[in-house]
Amino acid sequence: MARSPLLNVMTQTALKAGRSLTRDFGEVQNLQVSMKGPADFVSNADRKAEEIVFQELSRVRPDWGFLMEERGAIEGKDTQHRWIVDPLDGTTNFLHGIPIFAVSIGLERDGEVVAGVVFNPAMDELYSAEKGGGAFLNDRRLRVAARQKLPEALFGTGAPFLGRGDHARFLYEFRQVMSETAGVRRLGAASLDLAYVAAGRLDGFWERDLQPWDTAAAAVIIREAGGFISGIDGSKFDHLQGDVACGNEAMHKALLGQLQIAENAFRAPRA
Repeated sequence: MARSPLLNVMTQTALKAGRSLTRDFGEVQNLQVSMKGPADFVSNADRKAEEIVFQELSRVRPDWGFLMEERGAIEGKDTQHRWIVDPLDGTTNFLHGIPIFAVSIGLERDGEVVAGVVFNPAMDELYSAEKGGGAFLNDRRLRVAARQKLPEALFGTGAPFLGRGDHARFLYEFRQVMSETAGVRRLGAASLDLAYVAAGRLDGFWERDLQPWDTAAAAVIIREAGGFISGIDGSKFDHLQGDVACGNEAMHKALLGQLQIAENAFRAPRA
């Protein structure tokens, strides 16, 4: 596949950060049995990967800004362009030695994300897309799955964890979708969940309370793979808002319908 110079830069940056994570991931299992545990080590791995991304992208576009999980927002002289970065999406998986984690890099231009890269170094899978250029897994063109019926469909989601999100509402959503479909998976790395929809591995995905760096890059990949993406209420997708629902046209519409049923049940007066 032919990549633009910018997408090449993003790809090479993600690969370099991924190599750093791979080396550190190899040490995690050794640390699981230590008294201190691997948490501090993983935090350092996260920061190292972010530093690699920051340095590489700053070198090629020194005037562009950043929105990063660890550093937060960094204003650039060029206010039209901003990198949106999660150096380690799936930190808890990484911490426990589960090989489902990713480097996610999105490019925002005038408020719209126009290119994205999601790289899982543990599986050597690089998802990438640029607006108008199609979506790819390594060098293979991606299309969303063609399934049209809920009972045949497999969905992904993200569950709220300790101290975060609305657990009661999520249980209504989970129960509703699970009861109408072939199953629901919770993989623990939103950027990869979304990339899996683009690759046709999942028929759809929904989650609330996400951060821009969780969704920005993968949203471009879904659209370029022929998918539909919106807020959970069906509103226009905005990577700054935090709620997402996606799938092919039929599955996206069906998922929104199931989530609305769950919302109505959640808000119904209790006896």
